[in-house]
Amino acid sequence: MIILLKNKYTLQVEDFFFKCVIGKNGTSKRKKEGDKKTPKGIYEIEHLYYRRDRIKKIKTNLKLIKIKKSMGWCDDIKNKEKYNKLINVKDKTKHEKLFRNDHKYDLLIPIKYNYKKSILGKGSCIFIHLTNNYKPTAGCIALNKKDFLIMLRLINKKTKIKIF
Repeated sequence: MIILLKNKYTLQVEDFFFKCVIGKNGTSKRKKEGDKKTPKGIYEIEHLYYRRDRIKKIKTNLKLIKIKKSMGWCDDIKNKEKYNKLINVKDKTKHEKLFRNDHKYDLLIPIKYNYKKSILGKGSCIFIHLTNNYKPTAGCIALNKKDFLIMLRLINKKTKIKIF
């Protein structure tokens, strides 16, 4: 199964086409931290992180991980050990909070870009997450909640995402 980014406004999963938005500065093979670009390539996806206090019913074959107030994703280009990994926000490391007041991260799937042996400054926190206004992202792919929930029914842990 492939999630295909057809263009900067369309995500395709099987016969379903979803309106989406990507990084403000488009896509790039040379992604850098803070460049607001979505990385080109084919990547595996991670588990589904979700806000249990906001999302009640989820039908998916992905592993579910409840987002807690203590969760963050490291984007600190000075921390080789934790860069582009899930961390505890009590740590003083620079990070993206996963438990947010807005609804962007009520549902999120990390894209395994720069993931296993991450390279400092190559980019971090690349997610598929929610949007309610389709404003460009900092490099993620975002779609509305209704479409995200449909997509979750179609994908599984072997699904890959193709970004071009």
